[in-house]
Amino acid sequence: MSRFGGWFRAAAPKPSAGPSPAASQADLAAQEIAMMEDAMASASLIMNDDIEGAEERLRKGDSTFHHLGQSLCIFMKSVLGFEKSIMVEASNRLYDCENRAWNDMKKAQKEAGTATPAPGRVYPPGSEYALIHAEAQLMSAVVAVLHESLTEGIKGFYKLRKAYITLDSLMQIEEAYLKSRNMAVNGSKESVSSSEKKSDRLAAEDADDIDLEFVDASEAQQQGTKTPQTYEGHLRKDSAPEEKLGRLSLNADTKSIASNMSSAQSNKLSNRQDSEAFTHPMDIFIHSGANMCFGTLLLIISMVPPAFSRLLSIIGFKGDRERGVHMLWRSTEFHNINGGVAGLMLFAYYNGLLGFSDILPNDDDIEKGAIVGYPRERCAALLAKMRTLFPESGLWRLEEARALGNNKDLRGAIEVLKTNAASRMRQVTALNCFELSLDSMYVHDYPEMRASFLRCLELNDWSHALYYYLAGCAELESYRDAFHAGGAERDEAAVRAHKKRAEELFRKAPSVVGKKKFMAKPMPFEQFVSRKLQKWEERARDLGVDLADAAGISPAQEMTYLWNGTKKMTAADLERSRRALAWDRLTADGAARAAILAEKDEQAVQDVCKAAVLRNLGRYDEARVILQQVMRIDRTVFKGPTKDDYPPAAAHYEMAVLAWIDVQNPALALRDSKPASEHVPVSAEEDGGNGASTPPVKEEEWRRRKLDECQTWLETVSKWEAFILDARFGMRINTGLDTIKWYRKGHGWASE
Repeated sequence: MSRFGGWFRAAAPKPSAGPSPAASQADLAAQEIAMMEDAMASASLIMNDDIEGAEERLRKGDSTFHHLGQSLCIFMKSVLGFEKSIMVEASNRLYDCENRAWNDMKKAQKEAGTATPAPGRVYPPGSEYALIHAEAQLMSAVVAVLHESLTEGIKGFYKLRKAYITLDSLMQIEEAYLKSRNMAVNGSKESVSSSEKKSDRLAAEDADDIDLEFVDASEAQQQGTKTPQTYEGHLRKDSAPEEKLGRLSLNADTKSIASNMSSAQSNKLSNRQDSEAFTHPMDIFIHSGANMCFGTLLLIISMVPPAFSRLLSIIGFKGDRERGVHMLWRSTEFHNINGGVAGLMLFAYYNGLLGFSDILPNDDDIEKGAIVGYPRERCAALLAKMRTLFPESGLWRLEEARALGNNKDLRGAIEVLKTNAASRMRQVTALNCFELSLDSMYVHDYPEMRASFLRCLELNDWSHALYYYLAGCAELESYRDAFHAGGAERDEAAVRAHKKRAEELFRKAPSVVGKKKFMAKPMPFEQFVSRKLQKWEERARDLGVDLADAAGISPAQEMTYLWNGTKKMTAADLERSRRALAWDRLTADGAARAAILAEKDEQAVQDVCKAAVLRNLGRYDEARVILQQVMRIDRTVFKGPTKDDYPPAAAHYEMAVLAWIDVQNPALALRDSKPASEHVPVSAEEDGGNGASTPPVKEEEWRRRKLDECQTWLETVSKWEAFILDARFGMRINTGLDTIKWYRKGHGWASE
């Protein structure tokens, strides 16, 4: 039977709720495995867009595994749809699951009477319930942080802390077991070195909540084995490659693997080692689940804005993107719900965060194993597997469209999204519709953009203010197209209709601003929308023009920049964006237009957006000149209740991206560099032959210099004073800093 078959076979018969006291330990263990497998098979329907079917099947069982599956169902609904009522229900169900798991863990430990793993097992008694307890806490923390209450958010971080400690303890047990088999870790040396030190302290602080016997089991019971101080993502043996592979009983042809095997290949090998090291069904459940949960946690913490991540590190959290990604990949090798969720998290990371970022390793570096990059082939293989496992799921079709967009095939992505418009899960349909809305904006299809954002209003209530605003932006662009049409093409009725509709949509947005909050604070993009519309209303009143005519530089292009859509565009789309950013697109006349053009923050918005377009067109020097103009503007110009406050920080970030481009293309940069203060002269000939230039610069020296420059720009923005969209740039900054850290390490330039 196919290895995938277990995901789809019929549920096992429901085990009896109360086994006979006379039942043997073997019978009890078999019943526990049967309950676990039934619950996981039922929960796997979630990944096939059948939450209702999953819930129906899970309600037939009453084990803690079934309660975890039910909790996962409501959790997925809450995080995909952001609906408050569902979040409340999710919190209640997760709380019940936590309590059941805690009680079952204590019961299992008491009945076993020892912390020593049973023969043939990796983890000590009760570990499966400790994992469920941590999973429930982790999901509960996410729901609490997404909740509108600050109090709930604080509770969420407390639960996150508890889950973090438990999962770290499971990892230590796993490490000790792997060490006992002469298998060592091979990954990020940085790991979470501080977190392991903190974990002992935190465990002691939380003695009332964390079972110390469980936490200490790995060190106390492993004969002759000491828990490693770091866990770094994948496995290797300590002896010669031939001996290791032979002992692992791998196929003979694997013994000829070259010594310079890439990290990606090494990861695949370590995954095969996982499949041999973890064979007991319950150990597989714990191993795949712990790697999925802890990998997700480390990845999420690594992505939070710099200022917030510093706060988290103070209270005991330290993210590690490389380690987290390794763990998620390991979990995907197991064909259960844990592997499915891990795959979903990986795609959210690769197609979401990395698709939103600029400072990343190139394809050659990724082939050599750069874990911080986007491994296209590996992701394509994972997506194909998930599509096979879950052929009815719109989630994987959505990820296929995102991957196409990241590969600059937006029209292909739109075609996939349009055929993926109906899912059994309303939340998946909403995500699909939102992605279609954004992609339509990137290709300048404003009728589709407007229709899709208005459809989002019907599908979920994440941010109706943003939906109305973006639909208004689409109508504004259609109004400008109709307004500037010449001769017989000008349709006055269309001009009036688009203008009226744009103003109606813009005026609806402020009426729903603030209905959605994040930890008791307005959502950043809603604050952005509110300020922007207030600015236009004041400008319309002061200049005596209509609201649609008071809008400044293309708001659709501005939103494209803020979502980094320029990264996904073809050259033709970028050229159209460049034209859309021209001042002659404004519809205000005479003095009103001159007044808008005179506003420094409005000019800076245009400059930043235009620089990003030019950068993606390969016109780097032009982009650099424009950004330098923005950075010369007095920062007080950007302060005020209706001022656009992000352009100065954005300009610094864009300079970092240009420096990174120079790092990756030294030959081109050195060839094109000029003897100016911001460039490095290459030769006397380039300096007019006057002998005043510096000697030629070697590529390595140039790379190091530009890498330092890139890091300086990023660190400057990471310490920037607060502005509305700082978290949005913070994610890009963290990704850039991680990439630089990887690059220094790979070239032996790391200072630590």
